[in-house]
Amino acid sequence: MQRSLDGEKIAADFTAAALWLKQLEAGSGKLGVVGFCFGGAMTGRLAAELPDTVNAAVPFYGSPPPADGIANIKAPMLVQLGELDERVNAMWPAAEILLQQHKVQYSIERYTNSHHGFHNDSTARYNEAMAELAWQKTLQFFNRHLLS
Repeated sequence: MQRSLDGEKIAADFTAAALWLKQLEAGSGKLGVVGFCFGGAMTGRLAAELPDTVNAAVPFYGSPPPADGIANIKAPMLVQLGELDERVNAMWPAAEILLQQHKVQYSIERYTNSHHGFHNDSTARYNEAMAELAWQKTLQFFNRHLLS
């Protein structure tokens, strides 16, 4: 179903949602984004396209932000990858060079014996121990960057 949707419309919807959430009076004024697979790719894209809106980003096994947008990123990033996810992992070395070059605060966690989708408990790729560890790291990251 996702492939039948207009990718630019989806990106525009994510952007509109991020801008709306950021301005909520009930919020803290800070915005953290997290996403899985396609949502992970959108997380990085939002960090690149909305550098004054996104305060922390945690993409789970998503492709990196577009190379020409990495220089814009201001938010710290915690990249969560499955050790055995060869396709997505192969995309990150080039992005890491740009993240370092542009002094983006980031870290990459690779979870042992974990495939793409290791956090999805509806598939055989689910790795409960690594999913729980990754989620705890996500919460700690958001607490550090959004609550202080």
